[in-house]
Amino acid sequence: MNVFRHLLFWIVLALAGALIAQLLVQDPGFVLVRYRGTRYETTLAAALLLFAIAGFLVWLLWKLLLLPFRLWRQRRERSARLRLGDGLDALHHGHYARAEKLLALAAQDRRFEAPARTAAARAAQARGDDTAAASHLDALGERHPAARAIALARTAQREGRYTDVVDTLDAVSGPLPPRALLLRAEALAADGRAGEAYGMLGALRQQHALPAAALAERERQWAEGGLRGAADAHALADHWDALPPALRDDAAVVLAYAERAADLRWDEAAASSIERALEAHWDQTLAAFYGGLSLTRLDATAIERRRANVDAWLQRHPASPGALLGSARLARAQGQWPVAERYLHRAIAQSGDDRVWASRAWEELGHGVVQHGDDAGARLCYANALRVQRGEPAEALPGRDLRQRILDEAAIEERDAHGVPRLRG
Repeated sequence: MNVFRHLLFWIVLALAGALIAQLLVQDPGFVLVRYRGTRYETTLAAALLLFAIAGFLVWLLWKLLLLPFRLWRQRRERSARLRLGDGLDALHHGHYARAEKLLALAAQDRRFEAPARTAAARAAQARGDDTAAASHLDALGERHPAARAIALARTAQREGRYTDVVDTLDAVSGPLPPRALLLRAEALAADGRAGEAYGMLGALRQQHALPAAALAERERQWAEGGLRGAADAHALADHWDALPPALRDDAAVVLAYAERAADLRWDEAAASSIERALEAHWDQTLAAFYGGLSLTRLDATAIERRRANVDAWLQRHPASPGALLGSARLARAQGQWPVAERYLHRAIAQSGDDRVWASRAWEELGHGVVQHGDDAGARLCYANALRVQRGEPAEALPGRDLRQRILDEAAIEERDAHGVPRLRG
């Protein structure tokens, strides 16, 4: 592109010169210069040539006069570049005192002041001199407010002062650079304001602040955090409706929505979101939570529909600890403790080496046992939940052969003519 522009410039210049030469050939013109009795006559072409030569000589003289200053400036810039490079190399290798000294010298050149000062502050912090680090950042002053704010925000982020991160970056006038946007969003999420962080995704995506995969992960995390932090049902519904369809099928995001909806006594919305998500992708965590949703505000038809959903999931995934745990929770909520107990023992057996699901099943078993007045058995169940979390073997319940009765898969529930579950076997 530069070659084309240069070529076009010289073509235009040649055409203009040819046009002027043609005009001068037709009429060379006449120039008369009279100064203090001296008279000088010449043609216009000669006068223009003399004027061009005089202009060139003046330009050449001016360049010669500026040459020492230009050489001095180039030498200073070259020295600053070398100091900056050596300082960054020393910082990378851990020679913090030498790095700070070189970077402070490099900062004397205004063109390298921002990167040199911020790197010098990092070197001072690395050697434990917070006063010197603050001095380097304060020296940036109003000339580089964004660089200073980013450095201060990074320090506040490392120290867990997330409110200070947001306040520092908000004090910068004008648009924030990508690094500052990311710091602000991460600080908002860490400060329990994930909904506000989620609102910054558009700016982060536009500024390419993160790779696409990392930004997608942040989007999922902040969507989940925003749902958990919703102040009321209206805020929860607005945030949920604003999510893209892919996130409304994500298990972690759906679980966050369902848990918050259940906290706000919006159990039917929680149940419907889980049902829709499980139609798209199976997730046993959602199935387990679904079984524990409250039934107190449901009529008989709705309870039967929920029971049918749980049974269908368990039929498709009979070895899933989550499906078994969800079935047990629903059965216990309906007052069918023997059915729930069988499901829980099957869940413990199917958990195998999965400590999380084994612990959850033992804990749920403890809840049911204590509800029926067996405090000693409940204590043993809760102790087993802790044991399996640590990878230790569980102790057998009194009056029960742990190996045989937990692994008993033959006790499958069926329903009588009145729809009441009963056990076979």
